[in-house]
Amino acid sequence: MASTHAHVPTAHASRYLQQLCKHWAHKLEVAFDPRHGEVKLPDGALATMDAGPDALDVRIEAGDAGTLETMKGVVARHLDRFAFREAPLPFDWHDA
Repeated sequence: MASTHAHVPTAHASRYLQQLCKHWAHKLEVAFDPRHGEVKLPDGALATMDAGPDALDVRIEAGDAGTLETMKGVVARHLDRFAFREAPLPFDWHDA
């Protein structure tokens, strides 16, 4: 199992978490509240997000490194869409 984590500075973490989860709930299995969200992504990957007062913590787990790289891009692009006023958000991915 491959995994990665990013601590993304933003004062709007909860807003972006909820917008992204609502957006993906139309096509994917999603569970969320204002502070925590989980999204079952394609190819068996899982994205977990935790909103704090000054940052959004994003974790992605995938079955292989290729899927992980793809999902990093998918999550970052979607979050940047909702954060268009401050995009691009600074994703500093740390692979495990």
